[in-house]
Amino acid sequence: MTTQALFREDAYLTRCEATIAAIGDEGILLDRTVFYPLGGGQAGDAGALVLSDGTRIDIADTRKAKFEDATPDDALHVPAPGQDAVLERLAAGESVLAEIDWARRYRHMRLHTASHLMCAVLPYPVDGCSITVDYARLDFATVEPIEREFVETRLASLVDGGHRVGTEWITDDEMAARPELVRTMSVKPPMGLGRVRLLRIEGVDLQPCGGTHVRNTAEIGALRVAKLEKKSARTRRLVLELAS
Repeated sequence: MTTQALFREDAYLTRCEATIAAIGDEGILLDRTVFYPLGGGQAGDAGALVLSDGTRIDIADTRKAKFEDATPDDALHVPAPGQDAVLERLAAGESVLAEIDWARRYRHMRLHTASHLMCAVLPYPVDGCSITVDYARLDFATVEPIEREFVETRLASLVDGGHRVGTEWITDDEMAARPELVRTMSVKPPMGLGRVRLLRIEGVDLQPCGGTHVRNTAEIGALRVAKLEKKSARTRRLVLELAS
């Protein structure tokens, strides 16, 4: 089956009604979800599944399903430890309310959007990235020195500029014909469903991305460069944190 990934169209949805499609050792598969699964450098969502009788199943993580015939949108909701008694009585076809940890997700959205701004500030290929609740890390493939003050000043300008952030879609074939859109060396564009989602920050950045983002750069808030280091002869690592 293919899980309907509601977050792809609206990252601000915090909950949805869903039906359990399957239950396995690795997690719970729903027919639709607001939970973002780990991928593209962004951490998976946490939250809860609420049963019809009010029982809550705490979800510690969300991962992409790896079973045969799984699609890129099939997400496994990974229960937190210590809930065996509740999980044993679950059955496919049962209705649940899926709720994400919004505070955690919103930090992911702000930091992920900030990482796109970094790609605009530093026009180098990205050779690794990680978006967590605490920081955004990007490894840039360059031998050029990077100045902390320059990065922070440019990022502040782009955040304060209030640039609109939106998505658009192109076909897999169109994506293949436009390799210049791909900035990341370590993460492939989210292809395989016939179309690819592009993230456009108006007047700033355009690249394929399947993650969650804010609607306007002003929502990101103040940023600071927490770490700037030379990882190798050809790689510079930059770690961003939210100031609040």
